[in-house]
Amino acid sequence: MKKILAIALVAAMFVAAPAAKAEAAPGRGGVVGGLVGCCFGIRTAAAYNEGKSINIREWLQLIWVGYVWAGLEGYSGVTTSDLQKAEPAYF
Repeated sequence: MKKILAIALVAAMFVAAPAAKAEAAPGRGGVVGGLVGCCFGIRTAAAYNEGKSINIREWLQLIWVGYVWAGLEGYSGVTTSDLQKAEPAYF
């Protein structure tokens, strides 16, 4: 039963992929967009597919430093408007 469910999910992903890729910026989406989503999360993948580059904070999450950094900023009370002022190209 698990194999059937897994095969159905993979088939649904391949059916939905062409429609989703049509909405992405030229040269974005596809396998690279999928890998960005798996490694960095859906928000980073969506930003990548819109044509934005991957931020240094996401790269640091691969080695867990980014999570510590984000935790420290959250503890200190950083808001999204503060982040927009610091990195306007990312938002």
